[in-house]
Amino acid sequence: MSIQIEKPGMLTTVQDEGRQGYARYGISTNGAMDGLAHTLANWLVGNDAAEATLEITWSGLSARVLENSWIAVTGGNLEPWLDDQPLPMWRPVYVQKGSRISFRKVITGCRAYIAIAGGWQMESVLGSYSTYLRAGIGGWAGRALQQGDVLYSRFEHAINAAELEQISEKATDSALEPIDAIVEDWTDAPSDQSNIAANTGKEDRTNATSSLPASSRNTFENSVVASETTTLPSPVRWRVSSHILPHYSDEVTIRIVAGRQWEDFEQSSQQLFLEQAYRVTPQSDRMGYRLAGEPLQLKQSTSYLSEAVTHGTIQVPVDGQPIILMADRQTLGGYAKIAHVIRMDLPLLAQLAPGATVRFRRIELDEAQRIYVEWTHELKLLRRMIQLRLSALGLRVQKNG
Repeated sequence: MSIQIEKPGMLTTVQDEGRQGYARYGISTNGAMDGLAHTLANWLVGNDAAEATLEITWSGLSARVLENSWIAVTGGNLEPWLDDQPLPMWRPVYVQKGSRISFRKVITGCRAYIAIAGGWQMESVLGSYSTYLRAGIGGWAGRALQQGDVLYSRFEHAINAAELEQISEKATDSALEPIDAIVEDWTDAPSDQSNIAANTGKEDRTNATSSLPASSRNTFENSVVASETTTLPSPVRWRVSSHILPHYSDEVTIRIVAGRQWEDFEQSSQQLFLEQAYRVTPQSDRMGYRLAGEPLQLKQSTSYLSEAVTHGTIQVPVDGQPIILMADRQTLGGYAKIAHVIRMDLPLLAQLAPGATVRFRRIELDEAQRIYVEWTHELKLLRRMIQLRLSALGLRVQKNG
């Protein structure tokens, strides 16, 4: 398959899991801001998570499909459309030559991801397809996509009309047959098929992505993949269940563990950090989110040696306003590190736009580790379920990553 960019939108770049192993040389990791949405987009079309996806920030992207293929759109709901119909999210969608994919407006979140069966054909730079805009490397010529750019997949998966009809019948039949109790019929799907979080937006956000099952016992009590019976512009009638997805919102509570310099802050500032609501400022980007709130104070003025930082490190510069480091972060930081965001809540951060509100809730390291183990176990079950569904449709499935 290939597509041609008609309108690039505000910012559309090629991203993957990041440029690993080069931080010691001062090279940023980069990669998708919302790693979960990136991974699931790839899995839904049979790719490894290491394949590239298109990261659409805000909206406005429009692209013409030049060859038949399977795609998946995940992440924030930027109101994707396929020609004159809503484009369903969080599932494989068969798109035909000549159709147009467009993103009209922001409904939830601020970043969406497009994966294509076989992966986008890109040149790897230092082991990654990710675009690093500041350095002008990776992705598509080291820059954001522009009008007229043509992107290709690694292989063509053309299907004629007869095969498409057979797949449609097979998908419909399999949607009604539960497998191991982790697939359920989706009989109460919201009318807006592209808004997965529509029915969950009012839930308690203090749990953030703890909507994931609390223990492996619940694996068979909550659906991992859900099926539905409504008419879609695609033969595939199942999708990733909202039970396993983060609930994107512009008001989130993020779980953190104490950073190396937590005890260097005044006790009143520690309490303030956990009690106040911070606002994401317009000076936020893929490198980091600058927050605005009552300033935090160290017990005494101290100079720190620069040391390693990571995705989700929260630094506090001399003005007392926290900065959350994101995908394009630097490799070293000399500001006090008050906390680190737990990995499972990074997708919530990735979908925040300027003006959004962030609160923090501290948990202990052993709890964060337990949550991570359960989360990864749940994702392994999800991937296996997706692989079974894709195999039933005759789609090629990559086996690694």
